[in-house]
Amino acid sequence: MTRHILHVITGLAVGGAETALYRLILEFRGSQYTHTVIALTPGGGMYARFVEAGIKLIVLDVRRSPVSHFLQLYRLVRTMRPDIVQTWLYHADFLGGLAARIAGNRNVIWGVRTTDVDGGCARATSVVRQLCASLSRWIPHTIVCVAEAARRSHSLVGYDAARMVVVGNGFDLSTLASSRAQRGLLRRQCGFGDDDIVLGTLGRFNLDKDHANFVAAAGQLAQRHERLRFLMVGKNLDAGNADLMRWIDATGHAGRFVLLGERADVSACLAAMDIFCLSSRTEAFPNAVGEAMAMGLPCVATDVGDVAVLMADTGVLVPKADPAALAQGVTGLVALGPDYREELGQRARERIGALFNMSYVRERFERIYENVIARGEF
Repeated sequence: MTRHILHVITGLAVGGAETALYRLILEFRGSQYTHTVIALTPGGGMYARFVEAGIKLIVLDVRRSPVSHFLQLYRLVRTMRPDIVQTWLYHADFLGGLAARIAGNRNVIWGVRTTDVDGGCARATSVVRQLCASLSRWIPHTIVCVAEAARRSHSLVGYDAARMVVVGNGFDLSTLASSRAQRGLLRRQCGFGDDDIVLGTLGRFNLDKDHANFVAAAGQLAQRHERLRFLMVGKNLDAGNADLMRWIDATGHAGRFVLLGERADVSACLAAMDIFCLSSRTEAFPNAVGEAMAMGLPCVATDVGDVAVLMADTGVLVPKADPAALAQGVTGLVALGPDYREELGQRARERIGALFNMSYVRERFERIYENVIARGEF
């Protein structure tokens, strides 16, 4: 029997939730489950990827016309009568879940993707999270948390812990690969020499990603290691970012940094690196670390969210918001030499393939879907 899953997501920017949804739908191709995505806001760097993949997509604009577009969302749920309404991120949890329940569909799955509930987000987002906590015993059948850390933090602010399950991100090793020729080409385009050691980071410019931490650590490292270079990839990681350029200039080694901004060729960018760095002050289950590991990169990462669970003994864990510790972690890997780094990276790739592959994620969601459909009601 064919089952229809209707996904509601806040938007299609390049981010962890959007990437996870995209990968999940592709993994379900050829199964008994069909998927439709409703984006509550237009645009976003992932929009073209969804369209190119042939994913059925409906775009609303709740920011421009909140009432009329919420009513349209309600009508879509009522007309489609999906077996499950699965929502991603706070605003989609609230609006999508509410529309589903008003439409008579109680088979709602929420998605919790963050861990930091103590501040740092917009006031409107904080209010929506509080509303979700209050409604978590009424709207969702199941709440899927991307990390154990996310489950704990949201339980503490009032989410119904009895409805929570944890499903981490998954990664497709077949798509996270790059040739030596691609590595060499991008390194040459960036001006890196064969003997340069490239420390890279990947992710949009955001306070939570703490790029100031990365840049400060890079400044310390530049003084110790002549062959180190620093590659930054992600939205707004470019010369037009005044704050970022000011931090880089303050290191006194601006010439050692290469800023590529947002790119579609993530695998090639990771392949050009020798060490991956996550400098975030908060994460849940970071795609960037998993992607780097899948590409065979040794990682130095801050101890946030479920990063320790993801990396285990295949990388170096350091305290957050501590540039000196971050620099020391990188120094340790540099000192151990290229052979050790390659061995560590290979262990990281094997760990992703064994424990965090997309087949496992699909199986987890299949069990959740079956449980919701079996116990839920319209």
